[in-house]
Amino acid sequence: MSPTNLLSLESLARYWSHQEVALNIIIFFNLIGALLLGLLVGYERSYHGRAAGMRTYGLVCMASCAIVVVTGYPGYWYAGAGAGVHSLMGGMLPPDPTRVIQGVVTGIGFLGAGVIMKEGMNISGLTTAASIWASSAIGILVGVGFYAAAILLAALSAALMMWAARLEQWLPSRPAIALRLRFHQGFSPNEEVLKREARLRGYEVAPGSFHIQFVNGRQEWRYIAIAIGRDQGMPLSKISRELESFEGVDEFELSHARN
Repeated sequence: MSPTNLLSLESLARYWSHQEVALNIIIFFNLIGALLLGLLVGYERSYHGRAAGMRTYGLVCMASCAIVVVTGYPGYWYAGAGAGVHSLMGGMLPPDPTRVIQGVVTGIGFLGAGVIMKEGMNISGLTTAASIWASSAIGILVGVGFYAAAILLAALSAALMMWAARLEQWLPSRPAIALRLRFHQGFSPNEEVLKREARLRGYEVAPGSFHIQFVNGRQEWRYIAIAIGRDQGMPLSKISRELESFEGVDEFELSHARN
């Protein structure tokens, strides 16, 4: 098969043949199912104030499904033109595309890790990293000729990043805040007192989140507090005013714990 024949209307039409369209519909259901399950797991994390939420879990689960489902239908890659590619290469076997896919996924994973930032108790960039990884899955689908599935994955990914945050706000949730308290020199804070004060303001301290260090003769405590309910947590501005007169507190820092 010559390069000219590969570019003919007949060859290009094979990418949208009945078999290819039927396969893309199957992939549609796989992607949507993976998205829904990823959103379910992500909502549990978001509800409990964890860094990775619905968007991150939805993107990762859906992209993982796309990459795996590609390897299940090698006979339909390149619109089933494997024999033509074999002939075009002079009878030599073409490279194994699954190895290329593995290399792409691994390399993009390192790239995504580079955009994840941790500052104090806050983690940012998780959704951006997941979207970069999802974009690699879109490229893989396009590369093997599953154009319709790639379009759907791109549309779902974009919609997820634009509107999942609104969905999280609409669903019941427990917002989390990160606190850093630096106490007067010689003052010894009490963990139970901090927990009690948090409960009085509609929060509970996340188990295992305490981080304590000794700086220039003063204790510095960092921890995450999760609201008991969406509307029960005291606003940060009011907490800030109360911390100004809190016994033993010399310096403090408040922020929303989010990705």
